[in-house]
Amino acid sequence: MAKTKLQKEITLNDLSDRIARAKAMVFANFQGLKVKESEELRAICRGQGIGYMVSKKTLVTKALKAKGYDIDATTFQGGVSVLFGDADEVVPAQTIANFAKTHEAVKLFGGVLEGAFIDAAKVSQLAKLPTKQQLLGQLVGTLQAPVSGLVNVLAGNLRGLVTALSAIKDNKPA
Repeated sequence: MAKTKLQKEITLNDLSDRIARAKAMVFANFQGLKVKESEELRAICRGQGIGYMVSKKTLVTKALKAKGYDIDATTFQGGVSVLFGDADEVVPAQTIANFAKTHEAVKLFGGVLEGAFIDAAKVSQLAKLPTKQQLLGQLVGTLQAPVSGLVNVLAGNLRGLVTALSAIKDNKPA
């Protein structure tokens, strides 16, 4: 069933709002997915805190152009779904790349990172990067390593002293 002009305007406004808030976007072909698989992808996106929207290519193109992006979504083959990353630039790429591993119907078109269009190969590379939370965890581990090493060295000296005293005690007659 065709959408009314009012429905298209609502969708266009929603797309424009999401594009304005997004730090990164990923465009993918969702055609060929069963309804259950599509709902699974939506649930994964909700769990990751990223937006997922399926829309007509012309509306996606209009919304992108309205926000200053020179991307023509009508050149993409098949239906277009957009994943929006508001908090982390890597999570949308990781989510769709992981989902595409088990669902062959999903094909990446590309995405937007730092205001510029990136192709599907760069989206795949982006998906291999750690997320912001993973990087922060690695940083904390790296910063904590010298302190842990110092504690182990100091504890080793005390263990050595206790071992030496225990050996002396064992060798002395009572």
